[in-house]
Amino acid sequence: MTIDKSMLIGQLIQVDEIIPNILMRAGMHCLGCPASQAESLEEACMVHGIDCDTLVSQINEVLAAKG
Repeated sequence: MTIDKSMLIGQLIQVDEIIPNILMRAGMHCLGCPASQAESLEEACMVHGIDCDTLVSQINEVLAAKG
């Protein structure tokens, strides 16, 4: 599966168990917050000052490597 920046945080954390770890390392420490579940990855990146395109690429690379 390929993720994109329009996906909701709640969806992303269900895709693969590694994604929450990647998001936490990037600085998103509020994954358990109910409000974050309805935020898109792009919105969350904006709030946290993270380059969304880079993060999406990193996540997709990890997912592809897991095969």
